[in-house]
Amino acid sequence: MSFFEENCPEMDRYLETHASAEPDILKRLRKETFRKTTQPHMISGYQQGRLLSIISKMLHPKNILEVGTFTGYATLCLAEGLAKDGKITTLDVNEELAYLPEKYFAESEFSDRIDFQLQDALEYLKQTDEVFDLVFIDADKENYVEYFKLIKPHLKSGSVVLFDNVLWYGKVLEEKPKQKSTQSIKELNDMIAKDDDFENLILPLRDGVNLIRKK
Repeated sequence: MSFFEENCPEMDRYLETHASAEPDILKRLRKETFRKTTQPHMISGYQQGRLLSIISKMLHPKNILEVGTFTGYATLCLAEGLAKDGKITTLDVNEELAYLPEKYFAESEFSDRIDFQLQDALEYLKQTDEVFDLVFIDADKENYVEYFKLIKPHLKSGSVVLFDNVLWYGKVLEEKPKQKSTQSIKELNDMIAKDDDFENLILPLRDGVNLIRKK
């Protein structure tokens, strides 16, 4: 649950009621995530899922990268806009939970375009020569700055990157945060805002999404 949901659940329900419906496969995945995982709040969820879907459909990307698969909800949302010959590479390190996204990926219409890898994202970004049209990063907040540095060489003009949880339950307003993850997120937001290679906007959706476009 986000900082905003806790403070205004009525508004959150209103927003979901007035958003496009999520596909049935996502409804089932969301329910199973809440039944079978210990931290179901980590799922992207209804509103953010529709945002990812719309952005992907606007870009019609051929190559998507996702860092942090969890149960695969965001993966399937991003895949909705893939070009017919496109693919989405999604990375995670949780072997115990892998059965859940694998199950839903296999039954989805995008099964042949999803490349699910149990691999450290930092190592992947250091080794790959892929160029991505769309990137969604939602894992390992303490390494957000490093992810941003490593992803830059893999973007082209018009590429879009989204970082999740960039308001961090409102903790980014702390002047001298003690938590390393808060420090990292604040540094990332400052770095992006000052980088002339990008234009960006932080969307106050759920726990904050930094929407970034390569010039």
